[in-house]
Amino acid sequence: MDIQRPSNARAKKIRRIAYGTVALVLLGGVTYGLSKLRPAAPSVDRATIWPDEVKRGPMLREVRGLGTLVPEDIRWIPAQTDSRVERWVLRPGAIVKPDSIIMELSDPTLQREALDAEFQLKGAEADYANLRVQVDSDLMNQKANEAAVRSDYEQARLQHDVDEKLYKEGIGSDHIRNLSRVKEDQLAIRLKLESERTAVAADSAKARLAAQQAKIDEQKALYQLKKSQVDALHVRAGINGVLQLVPVDVGQHVTPGTNLARVADPKKLKAEIKIAETQAKDVLPGQGDD
Repeated sequence: MDIQRPSNARAKKIRRIAYGTVALVLLGGVTYGLSKLRPAAPSVDRATIWPDEVKRGPMLREVRGLGTLVPEDIRWIPAQTDSRVERWVLRPGAIVKPDSIIMELSDPTLQREALDAEFQLKGAEADYANLRVQVDSDLMNQKANEAAVRSDYEQARLQHDVDEKLYKEGIGSDHIRNLSRVKEDQLAIRLKLESERTAVAADSAKARLAAQQAKIDEQKALYQLKKSQVDALHVRAGINGVLQLVPVDVGQHVTPGTNLARVADPKKLKAEIKIAETQAKDVLPGQGDD
C-alpha cells in the first residue's frame, strides 16, 4: 500500500511557482528589450538602385498636360445700332489693319436721322450768324445814342461854364445861367441812363449769343453721335491681326450689342493647358518663373 508523502508534493508546487515566476520575469525583460530596439531598415535588391552621394540642387518637377496656344489680345466687334448685314468685305482668315472694313451694314432710318441732324446743325449755325449781326447792330445803335447824348451833355456843360463866367463878371443874367445849369443836369442824367442801357445791351447780346451757341453745341453733339453711328455701319477691325470669326450672315438683322466679328493679334500668344485633376495639386502660381 502506497503512503502519500506531503513533503514531496509541496516541494513540487514550490518549484512550479518558482519556474513560472522566472519565466514571467524573463518574458517581461525580453519584451521590454525588444520595445527599445529601433525598427530594422527595409531591404531592397541592389540591382534596382543607383547608390550615390546626396547633393543639394534644384529639383525638377514635370507636370504634363494637353493644351493650345491662344491669342492674348482678342477683340469682339459689336453692332452699335439696329441694322441689317448688307455684305461681307473680308472673310475669316484675312489679315486686317485697324481701319480695314470687315463688313457693311445698312440702316435707312439712322441715315435719315443723321441727315436731319446735319441740317439742324447748319440751321442753328445760320441762326447764330443772323443773331450776331442783329445784336451787333442793336449794340451799335445804342452806342450811337449814348454818343449823341454825351455830345449834347458836353455842349451844355461848356455853355453853362460860359454863362457862369458871364454872370460872375456881371455881363450875363442869372436866369440864363440857371437855364444852362438845368439843361446840363438833365443831359447828365440822360447820359448816365444811356451808359447803363449800353451796358445792359452788351450783356444781353452776350447772353443771347451764348444761348444760341448752346443750341449749336447741342445740335453738333447730336450730329456727331449720328455720324459716328453711320460710320459704324462700316464695321472696322480696330486692331492689327487676323479676322478669326464672322458669326452673322448677309441679310441678317442685328440689334445693338450683337457680336459681328472677332479679330485677334497672333503676335501675342498664351498657352492654355488642361492638367489632370490628380496632378493639379503639383501646379502652383509662379512655379515655372525660374
